[in-house]
Amino acid sequence: MRDYEFTAIFYADEEKATAGSDFVQKKFEENGVEIVNREDMGVRQLAYLIKKQDKGHYCYYEIKAEPDKIAAMTGEFMLSGNLLKFLFVAK
Repeated sequence: MRDYEFTAIFYADEEKATAGSDFVQKKFEENGVEIVNREDMGVRQLAYLIKKQDKGHYCYYEIKAEPDKIAAMTGEFMLSGNLLKFLFVAK
């Protein structure tokens, strides 16, 4: 297993942010990802509009996962309507 950093930007609305966070954690569990650290960074102003939104709810995760699982989750997250943006970075 490798170490990764994962940052997600959810909709600023509290209900949508909670639904997005639950979706991400569910996908992590399904793919055998170990969450080392989770930091809720709150609602922040976006530098540019993303899906017609000017604010987003940021969450930062430190995780351990297999590289093939990261590729599978990337595809699932792209198709999800719960996330505005996300980024996986290998440590």
